[in-house]
This record gives sequence, C-alpha cells and structure tokens, in this order.
Amino acid sequence: MGELFTVAFWDYFGPLLLTGTRDTLVMTVVSTVFAYVLGLPLGVLLILTGEHGICPHRTLNRCVGWVINVGRSLPFIILMVCVMPFTKLLVGTKIGVLGAIPPLVISAAPFIARMVETSLSEVDAGVVEAAQSMGASTFQLVWKVYLPEALPSLILGGSISIITILAYTAIAGAIGAGGLGDLAIRYGYQRREPAKMWVAAVLLIVLVQVVQTVFSRVSNRIDKRLK
Repeated sequence: MGELFTVAFWDYFGPLLLTGTRDTLVMTVVSTVFAYVLGLPLGVLLILTGEHGICPHRTLNRCVGWVINVGRSLPFIILMVCVMPFTKLLVGTKIGVLGAIPPLVISAAPFIARMVETSLSEVDAGVVEAAQSMGASTFQLVWKVYLPEALPSLILGGSISIITILAYTAIAGAIGAGGLGDLAIRYGYQRREPAKMWVAAVLLIVLVQVVQTVFSRVSNRIDKRLK
C-alpha cells in the first residue's frame, strides 16, 4: 500500500482514474435520465390504476405490476448478458460505456417505478379530492398535485436510484463496460494490485456520499412539512 504515496503511482494510475470516473459518471447520468423517462410514467400509472387511484383498473394495474416485478427480480449481471443482442442492435456494441447504458436503463426503470409509486402514495388523499372537486383533469392532477406534493420524497428516491445505478456500473465493469468498477477488477483484482482496487473503491464511496448529501439537502429545503 506504500505505493499510494509515490509520484510514479499517480503518474500512471491518475489519468486512468480520471477516465474511469468520467465513464462512471456518464453511465450513471445518462442511464438515470432514460430510466426515469421509463420508470416515472410506470410509477404514475400504478398509482392512477390502483384500487384507490383516480382511474382504477385492476387488470392493467396487475399487468404493469407483474412486468415491473419481473424486471426487479433479475440480477443485473444476468440481465446485462441476456440483453446483449438487443444492446448490440440498439447502440451497435455490447461493451464499453455505450454498451452498458441499455441494460442499466432496463434494470433501473422498474426499481424507479416502484420508488415513484411509493412516493406518490404518500400524497394526502384530501388534496387530491379537493383538486378533483374543482374539476382538475387527470393530467392536471398528476402534474399539479401528485408530483409537486411528492417532490421531496421523489428527490430522496432519486438519490437512492442514482446510487443503485452507480453500483450497477461497477458490476458492469466486470464484463467490459469500463468505469471505476473495471479499474478495480482489472488493475486491482486481476493484476493483484490492491492499492489500485482500494483507490477506485474509495472514489465510488465518495461519489455515493456526494449524491446522498446533495439530494438530502435539496429534499429538506423544499419539504413544506419541515418549515
């Protein structure tokens, strides 16, 4: 571990860390955006079509819930291998940063859908009923009541989602996705250089702490219940 304090170590491994960190952030941010594009509407649909929703539809709710549960049940590394042909068809490659994004989105979207469902279920039913009594449409109820009222919880859920996707990027590194996970495995484990593995791991921990701290502060700042 003494090599951590040498100039030669950082001259060689420093640029690799910068590239790995960049790749991890790109995978995380892009995957999170697309996962929310899929997961947010699914979560809203679950709330609207639930037993106590404003548009109850038992069959649709169960079908959507079943699809989400299946998606959440598959371990990420297995899912990533299973969807490789689809990934190749969609983005032209099975490996690298680009090849990791489709499976990350597919894996994270069902998780996000459940997070959104949980957040929206916390909205006071009285507020929803009041908006309905004033003639609000379904779209208006979602856009102007459900989402604003659940925003603090949605933000906290967003931090959990980002941290989960960040962890998935490390797993994706095991099969050629790049990023900090790839560095930890390729340089730390396979070449038996534990110092490099620990540096990559510590960077992942720092990223997680930054995400959690920022999102918690934003959530607390906008939460009306704390004012």
